[in-house]
Amino acid sequence: MESNPNFTVEEQLRGLIEQLDAYIENYHGGSVELVSFDGKIVKVRLGGACLGCPLSPVTLKGWVEGTVRQFFPEIEAVEAEN
Repeated sequence: MESNPNFTVEEQLRGLIEQLDAYIENYHGGSVELVSFDGKIVKVRLGGACLGCPLSPVTLKGWVEGTVRQFFPEIEAVEAEN
């Protein structure tokens, strides 16, 4: 994914999270949704099969945060919001 100057960082971030959501929903029955972004911290809401799943912290930190930080290294963390 290349940076596109026609879109804000938040718009590009939203697009990436929507792609992750489609993958998680298709293969795992869960979901991830962007709640807020303050320039450093991304807050997301996990849903579907992710709710109550013992692996949801791994999904959040390893998968969602890992992917986000690969494309947006300036982001400090991805946190879950209930």
